[in-house]
Amino acid sequence: MSARLFVAWFEEEDDIRAATTAAREAGFNIYDIYTPYAVHGLDEAMGLRPSRLTAVCLGFALVGLGFALGFQYWASVVSWPLNVGGKPLNSLPAFIPVTFELTVLLAGLGTVAALLVRAGLYPRRPQRFVPERVTNDRFALALAADGRFDETGARGLCRRAGAVETAFAEAC
Repeated sequence: MSARLFVAWFEEEDDIRAATTAAREAGFNIYDIYTPYAVHGLDEAMGLRPSRLTAVCLGFALVGLGFALGFQYWASVVSWPLNVGGKPLNSLPAFIPVTFELTVLLAGLGTVAALLVRAGLYPRRPQRFVPERVTNDRFALALAADGRFDETGARGLCRRAGAVETAFAEAC
């Protein structure tokens, strides 16, 4: 089912930041914001919570740490114990390089996989609404035009914030 969107285009990042803050304070449902580059402070203006990917990264790092230490311990103490110069079989300093590498590897790969799953970036995914010119020189604010949407209020709010164009569009 496609959603009906009210889209406002802006030429300046300060204008879209102000419009986003005003739209959120006015109670409009923000569908998405499209910008040609990252705009500082826009996530706060949208009211987004901090990402939980840092916790996911920590979880995968701990799994990598545990796997590396466990496998090295098993390989050097249980499966194939070698007495080399009277050194202990479970020498932690010898395990550090591999442990570090596996911790970083699993943390990185796991975080990227979690990001792709969370963002819904998978093959044959239907394309969402992408406004024209946002990759060049425009900023776009898309508001969900649901049952309680006030068109005149949204149009006036966006015009006061500096919108150069407003229109309705259909999202996939």
